[in-house]
Amino acid sequence: MATGIVGLKRAEQADSAWGQPREYEQVTKEYDVVVVGAGPAGLTAGLYTGRARLKTIILDRMGPGGQLLNTELIEDYTGFKSITGMEMAQLFEEHAREFGAGWEYGEVVEIWSDGRWKYARTADEELYRAKVIIVATGGMPRKLGVPGEQELAGRGVSYCAICDGAFFKGQPLAVVGGGDSAVEEATFLTRYASRLYLIHRRGEFRAQKVLQDRALNNPTIQPVLHSVVEEIGGSDKVEWLRVRNLQTGTETRLSVGGVFIYVGFQPNSGIFRDPVQTDPLGFIITDEKMETSIPGIFCAGDVRAQYVRQITNAVGDATTAAIAATRYIEALDADLHASPDVIDQETEAALRGIAEQYP
Repeated sequence: MATGIVGLKRAEQADSAWGQPREYEQVTKEYDVVVVGAGPAGLTAGLYTGRARLKTIILDRMGPGGQLLNTELIEDYTGFKSITGMEMAQLFEEHAREFGAGWEYGEVVEIWSDGRWKYARTADEELYRAKVIIVATGGMPRKLGVPGEQELAGRGVSYCAICDGAFFKGQPLAVVGGGDSAVEEATFLTRYASRLYLIHRRGEFRAQKVLQDRALNNPTIQPVLHSVVEEIGGSDKVEWLRVRNLQTGTETRLSVGGVFIYVGFQPNSGIFRDPVQTDPLGFIITDEKMETSIPGIFCAGDVRAQYVRQITNAVGDATTAAIAATRYIEALDADLHASPDVIDQETEAALRGIAEQYP
């Protein structure tokens, strides 16, 4: 299957976004595996499918690395005592390319399956067809949207206490949020902080009671309730927060060396044409093979429903997804000989049974 093949493929499934079928789709590029997302999960998946001699392309709207490109220093990845996010991204990319995975700029806006084939359409109307798609689109922390947040990102504004907490030893810090993540990470940060302000807009935290008790019994933590951050300030790094009390309107300036924002994390899971099973927050649910509810579409990394989101478990997800995808393709090629342009109901039923056939 060579890149650049152009053909017309009748799309059998309805387009759920518009409520009517698209009669024809123009296929411009064809692969065994399309990986959507070039963060640690996507690059690892590409490495493994490339090693399996599967024709693989990795698509991303940014450069290879994903959220690694927004991380200054990494000290919690096995085998690397200290490495910058940019350096790690380059190593991941080089390793994937070494085993034959290709990479292209492309913002994937829609993916779907007709049973035999899986499709990915980009914002510039390129259409990729593959036997398997691995979704590694990650997600983005929700932002406060206040002055100084973007300007000081990576210079005291952080969205990951485990990643960055150790850089602020002996400094006053702040955590913004009231859910499980905010309260749990506030407790974690007390091993570094001289004082920890836990800022929440409501009068009580939403976290589990056990997490609240642990945090509120910690003498380093000072709750700042009924309050919101209005501005993050500093010359070339975070030095202070302007905080407003919602009940009184009083504004206070808190001196801090860093602020950790936990007001939610939004998965990039809205690219499926057909419904895919997710949890209530939109994270994609998979089985133990990292396969989604759509056969032949796998998922890895931060976009997947799971307990923690770290580089280490992202690459673990991707390893499982890539190996399972390889076996899926082997079963597909061995057991099914239908023309790729003709999918009848019997073949469709056989395809949906593949998940039970491959080990």
